[in-house]
Amino acid sequence: MTLSNASPWQGRVDAEDGDLGLRWHQVIQRGAGSGPGAALLGFASDIGVRRNKGRPGAAAGPRALRGALANMAWHHSTGLLDAGDIEAGDDLAASQASYAAQLAELLAQGHFVLGLGGGHEIGWASYLGCRDFLTRRHAGQRLGIINFDAHFDLRLPAPHASSGTPFYQVARDCEARGLPFDYCCIGAAPTANTAALFQRAAALGAVHLQDTDCHNDAARALLSAFITPLDALYVTVCLDVFPPASAPGVSAPAAPGVDPAWVLRQIALIGELCRDCAVHWLMADVAELCPPLDIDARTARLGARVLDTLLAARRLGPSG
Repeated sequence: MTLSNASPWQGRVDAEDGDLGLRWHQVIQRGAGSGPGAALLGFASDIGVRRNKGRPGAAAGPRALRGALANMAWHHSTGLLDAGDIEAGDDLAASQASYAAQLAELLAQGHFVLGLGGGHEIGWASYLGCRDFLTRRHAGQRLGIINFDAHFDLRLPAPHASSGTPFYQVARDCEARGLPFDYCCIGAAPTANTAALFQRAAALGAVHLQDTDCHNDAARALLSAFITPLDALYVTVCLDVFPPASAPGVSAPAAPGVDPAWVLRQIALIGELCRDCAVHWLMADVAELCPPLDIDARTARLGARVLDTLLAARRLGPSG
């Protein structure tokens, strides 16, 4: 686990406004935190993207997200810890296991964890950490996954696991444990998923909302029905769900994309539903930021806004 010596945590200081003028870079703690709060944990990896024939560069995503977060106004009442990065080596599975172990420990300390990707291979690592944490407490709890994504990421891991396989890996793990596979994909693009992937999603019992249906209150009934029976929740946002003009710096862009403001409203709704249904929202992550392809840091800024919204929405749900 490493933290760069050249810290991205710097920005404007409005000392004349006191605590009302704070920004993320002024509240972040590095190293040991002072108690339960929010924790950032990066997975600096794009080996899964390269295996999935995507555009590499996502390994630089965690640092770019921190840089975009640093100067954003702070509107939260929780502590904020930067727990560093897991830097993926050539052994992707071992790197994912390291991330999962660190994540489970942060959850055990009472933190709401915000994962910083990295390719969407972070999805399998995040699931493993959540499952490990839940198994320590109450084995057999239902863990749901909501994925805002243009892609199902239900590819078969043949010959290797990749950024396109995480939720198929989750499905197989749930089957081995005798647990339901609770998976919901919001924003799936028909042109970015083959007929085989749609068929696999149906066979696995996954629910989804296509990109062109993501407007108004289209997701409310789906999300309510999905969240109600759960014990715990993990939310992941793949930045390729957004229009390429808003998020050009992603590994695999898809058109037309889903309106960013609509996605932010659904994140707030998820917080409300978790509160109403007493579902423990464990963590969330943002994936597939590819800084070398990011024009004017548009994608990093949008990813930072998503993370800020996730943190705000999590306040509405129970702490577990």
